[in-house]
Amino acid sequence: MDRRLCSHASEPVLDICLTMTGLQILEIQILRVNEVLDLLGLASPSVSEIGSDITLLFQNDLYWPSAAEHNGTILISKPLTNTQAVASCKQLNELLLPTEGVHFSSDIKSLMNFLALKTTSPLQKFWVASSPAHRCAAVSLAGGIQSVSCESELSAFCSQSAPYTRNIATDPSTQFQVQVQSKKLTVTGTRDALSFRFLGIPYADPFEQFTYSKVFSSSASISALNYGSPCTQGSYGTDDCLFLNIYTPFLPQNSQKTTNLKPVLFWIHGGGFTSGEGSDGIYDGGTMVSRGDVVVVSINYRLGTQGFLALNDGVTNGNFGIADQITALQWVHEHIADFGGDPNQVTIHGQSAGAGSVRALLAAKPAFGLFQGAIAQSSLGGFGYATAYSEYLSIEDEYTSFGKPVVEAVGCGNSTDVLACLRSVPSSTLFNAPNAPRYIVVDGKYITTDHLEVNGCGPAAPAHVMFGWMRDDGTDFVGSFPTQSSTLTTQLEGAGLSANLTEVVVNSPLFPLPNGSDALDNLFNLTSRVGTDGQFRCIDEATLIAAAKHRVFPSVWAYQFDRSYAGYEPIPGTCEPPATAEFPNGDPSLPYYRCHSGELYYMFGTMGQDLKPFRDWNDLIMSQVSVDIWTSFARTFNPTPAAEYLTARGYTNTTAFLQTKHAGDWQPVTPTNKQPLRIMDVPFSLSAWQEEEQCDLLGYPFNLYG
Repeated sequence: MDRRLCSHASEPVLDICLTMTGLQILEIQILRVNEVLDLLGLASPSVSEIGSDITLLFQNDLYWPSAAEHNGTILISKPLTNTQAVASCKQLNELLLPTEGVHFSSDIKSLMNFLALKTTSPLQKFWVASSPAHRCAAVSLAGGIQSVSCESELSAFCSQSAPYTRNIATDPSTQFQVQVQSKKLTVTGTRDALSFRFLGIPYADPFEQFTYSKVFSSSASISALNYGSPCTQGSYGTDDCLFLNIYTPFLPQNSQKTTNLKPVLFWIHGGGFTSGEGSDGIYDGGTMVSRGDVVVVSINYRLGTQGFLALNDGVTNGNFGIADQITALQWVHEHIADFGGDPNQVTIHGQSAGAGSVRALLAAKPAFGLFQGAIAQSSLGGFGYATAYSEYLSIEDEYTSFGKPVVEAVGCGNSTDVLACLRSVPSSTLFNAPNAPRYIVVDGKYITTDHLEVNGCGPAAPAHVMFGWMRDDGTDFVGSFPTQSSTLTTQLEGAGLSANLTEVVVNSPLFPLPNGSDALDNLFNLTSRVGTDGQFRCIDEATLIAAAKHRVFPSVWAYQFDRSYAGYEPIPGTCEPPATAEFPNGDPSLPYYRCHSGELYYMFGTMGQDLKPFRDWNDLIMSQVSVDIWTSFARTFNPTPAAEYLTARGYTNTTAFLQTKHAGDWQPVTPTNKQPLRIMDVPFSLSAWQEEEQCDLLGYPFNLYG
C-alpha cells in the first residue's frame, strides 16, 4: 500500500491505513453469514414479497483497497418486530446487521445522519444483530447500540454480504438476486456491494434494420443478470443490441406512493458514433449510486451505418441512433420509478459523441420533457473532424457524401429496392464499408434545425445544462506527431484547418510557438492548442454565452478539467505524465497533455480499480470531488454539493477541498458573471472565459450564436 496515501488521510470515514486484523474479522463475519444462508437454501425475493421499500447503503470513500472493510447494509424501512425483521432479512438471504465491523461505528453514524437528513429522526432506532449484551439490539444516532423490547416495531438494518463485482457477468446463483415488477415486466436483477444491478434490459421492441425503434411493449420475464450485446461495430456486436442497465440504491414497494424516488443520471457513451457500449467498465454506475444517492442508467444505441444511414427515398431519414436514445428515455419515463428512480428528475449526460448526442437531444422536440438536466462533456464542434457534431448535415448532403458510396460499395447501387438490398447485406459489411455514415442529419422529425439554437429562436429543451471540456481536448484530433520534415503549416493542415485559416494562424502572434527544448513537441503543443480551441473550447463557450444571454435554459454551468487520467491516447506517451521513482504510475505534477476522455475515471469514481491505480493522493480526492459534483447536479441542478449533504455523509475531503481559498464560489453562467468557468484541478479555481481572441481569429467568436 502507498504510504503517501496513509500520511495524508483526513476523512474520518476514509480510514485507509487499516490493519489486517480488521479485514480478517470482516471476512470471518461475511463467511459466517454466507454459511448460514447456504444452509437455508433461500431463493431470490421480490420487493412486493418483502412488503417494504428496501435501500442499499454503503459508505463509499472510493478507496478500493479498503472497500471490503466497510459494512454495507440493506435498510428495510417498514416498522417490524425483531422476529419479523429477522424474517425479512432472511428473505433477502441476509441476517440482521452485525455491529463488530472495523468501521461499523463511523459508517453507521454517517448512514444514519444521511437518513436523518431526508426521512428519519436522530432518535429513530433500527434493528441490528443481537449480542450477548443485547438480546434484541437497536441502534440510533442519539443512543448508539442499545437493548429494546423485542416487540418494538422498528425499521431494520440487514447485513449486506454481496461482494464487489465491477461490470462482469453477474453471479448466476440466487443468493443476491431480487425481482422488480414494472407494469408488464418482471425483471430479475442482483446486487453487489454498491447497488442493486439490473443489466441487459431490452428497451425496444424487435425492429427491422433502418427503421425507428419503439419502446418495448411485450409482457415479459427478463433475466437482467448479464450485459446485453453491444451494437454492431468493427468486428463484433450485433443489431439486437438495444439494451440498458440500471444501478439503483432503492427499490420501492409501491412506486406510486413512495416519496423517496432518486434522481436519475442517464449515460450516453461516446466513441465517434462508431464504437462504444453502455457496459464499458469505466461506466459502472455503482459508485455514483452509493456515494451520490442517485440512480444510474447506461444504454446502447445503434452506431455507424446502422445508426446514421440516410437515403434519398423519403423514408430512410437517418438518426436511428439518436432515436434509440429517445426510445430509451421513453422506457425510463415509463419504468424507472419501479426501480427507485424519479422520472421527473432525469439528467442526460454523455462524453464526446455522447456529448454530441446530448447537444442533439437538447434540440430534439420528441425528447422534450423526458429529461430535466443535461451534461455535455467534450462536445465537439468547429473545424475538421469536429464540424458535423454540432453542425448537422442535410439528408441530401449525407447521402451524396456517405450514404450513396455505401450503397454502391455493398453492391446495392443498381437495385430496384435499395433498402431491401441493404437489409440482405451482413451487418458487419455495412458497418465497415468505406466512408460509412455516422453523422446527425436534419431529418425533419427528431432534428429540425442544422444546429442547436441557443438564441431563443429555435427548439431547445427547458433543461438545466452543464458543458465542459478537457484542457487539451484537441490533442487527440490534430493528426500525427510531427517529424523532422514537419512544419507548422503541414501540422495545421493535417489537423483539418483550411489553407487560408492555416496561413492566418501561422502569421498570428495569438498562437506563438512555445520555446521549449524539444522542437517537435513545441510544434505539437501549438497544434494541440489550436485543435482544442477550434474543435472544443470555442464552440462550447459560444454556446453557453448565447444560452445564458437569451435565457434559453433555466441554468447554465461551465467547467474545464485540468487534470487527466488514462485519456484517449492515439499517440502513445502524450496523455500520461512521466513516471518517476517516487511516482511509478506517473507524476501528475510533471507536464503532460490533459487529453480527451481524461475525466471519465474521476467522475464515475472507477479509478483505483483493476489495472488503474491511484498515482497520488490527489487522484483519490479529485475522484471523490468529481463524483460529488456530478451527482449533486443530478440531485439539485447545481454542481456544488450542498454543505448539509456533505456533512451528513461524512464527506469531509470534498468539504475541505471546496472551501480552500483558491476554489471560489462556482456560480452559473450569466452575462454579468466575470468568472463563470470552474477549473477542475488540484486546487480548484475559477476563471474568465479563455482564448477569446484566439476563438475570434479561428472564426468561432463568442457571439457566434447571437
